[in-house]
Amino acid sequence: MRKAQAKKLPLAPDPKFNDKMVTRFVNCLMWGGNKSVVLTAFYNAIDKVSQMSGEDGYEVWKRALTNVTPAVEVRSRRIGGATFQIPTEVRPDRKISLSMKWLIRYSRERNGKTIADKLANEIVAAAKGEGGAFKKKEDTHRMAEANKAFSHFKV
Repeated sequence: MRKAQAKKLPLAPDPKFNDKMVTRFVNCLMWGGNKSVVLTAFYNAIDKVSQMSGEDGYEVWKRALTNVTPAVEVRSRRIGGATFQIPTEVRPDRKISLSMKWLIRYSRERNGKTIADKLANEIVAAAKGEGGAFKKKEDTHRMAEANKAFSHFKV
């Protein structure tokens, strides 16, 4: 086991919005290591979001991220031969990464020609409180609520 926790490398903010969250999102979205292609696709998606909603696409994206951010999740814990789903609060860093992963995962599963189209549709849906990523958050919260009786087994 490590003596000290690994240091987080600082992220450079993206060129258009000057936001580290965008860089983090693009890094999650990237497959195959071609960052410039993914960055272009993300900016196209943001432009499509602003056309679809009539609002600033960047603000809609931020609202979509906050809408799919979970507060609690369930963790499996084995106690006395039985496995219990124990509801726990999500760490702030994990909240962000989960919301990004869910938004990306459910946008990839959507119908559309390009990743920009799929991502734009999922962002608009999540901002409204709909779509796969928002449903995943709701399911996670429902699961934690259902297993509230086991919360005294905290990890």
